[in-house]
Amino acid sequence: MFKSLRFSVVVVALALSGIVSAGPLGIGSTATPEMIAGWDIDIRPDGVGLTPGQGSVAEGEPLYEAKCASCHGLFGEGEGRWPVLAGGEGTLDTLHPEKTVGSYWPYASTLWDYIYRAMPYTAPQSLSNEEVYSIAAYVLYLNEIVEENFVSNKETFRQLKMPNEENFFIDNRPDVQNERCFRNCADPSTFKIVTTINGVTPTGHFKEDSGVAANHYEGNPSAASGSEISIEKSVTKVALSKEASLGRGVYDKACQACHNSGIAGAPKLGDVSGWVDRIGQGMDTLNNHAINGYQGADGVMPAKGGNMALSDDDVVKAVAYMVELSR
Repeated sequence: MFKSLRFSVVVVALALSGIVSAGPLGIGSTATPEMIAGWDIDIRPDGVGLTPGQGSVAEGEPLYEAKCASCHGLFGEGEGRWPVLAGGEGTLDTLHPEKTVGSYWPYASTLWDYIYRAMPYTAPQSLSNEEVYSIAAYVLYLNEIVEENFVSNKETFRQLKMPNEENFFIDNRPDVQNERCFRNCADPSTFKIVTTINGVTPTGHFKEDSGVAANHYEGNPSAASGSEISIEKSVTKVALSKEASLGRGVYDKACQACHNSGIAGAPKLGDVSGWVDRIGQGMDTLNNHAINGYQGADGVMPAKGGNMALSDDDVVKAVAYMVELSR
């Protein structure tokens, strides 16, 4: 029996080796020019890949304020720990470099590409070509790279020269690969993944049995009061209405970026003290602010969270979800 089994294995192995050596396996298909074009989506420094369309600084200002300012600030200064877009000149060789579009980015085409593919954060790839050109023009204007009458399009973008372009160069140092570790390697069980609260990594570790972390303020661990923030509040412990239950998906898709972290003055989900005055204004007011946008001393709320593809009903459900979990 065992001899027969060994013989069968040898026969199968020989058969497979014959298939491999016989030539192509016939799997897949030849890539057509259309398929290749579908993957060739990068925007190159010389402007190759930029799409038709145009936009001006004047057109970009209201678009930026509606779709970008809640995270990046009205003047590109950044809200909370969201990226700063403007300023930072002369800081790259300091202990605290500020890498902005104006101080760091080498090519204007990269700015267009990033906005087009990834912004706004809550609704990526929702902008038209004209909106991308307009917002990019306004961000360049915030960095004093273009004048207020600048109109961005494929041709003008190709002509732009960014302030830091010459500081990017080909690194001609030899390629040195790290050696793989086979002996006396670090024990993976000792690795610790430490989460953050309010965007600040705590110096202490989470208490394994409680799910709470040390409270730190303004990035200064020494200012910690020793108090603790509970992060155990679970949506499963709150009886939600049908409307609020339907709003959870909308929240996860379009609202959590701001309301999980509290940027731009957004009240955090579950923070009773942050919501009590807002809830006191009534649901009609809350819904109106969420649908149409709001800007006041206590924060900025972009219309529909910057995701204009949402219906008014979607927004109302998301508001109900947040309110019921924050009372």
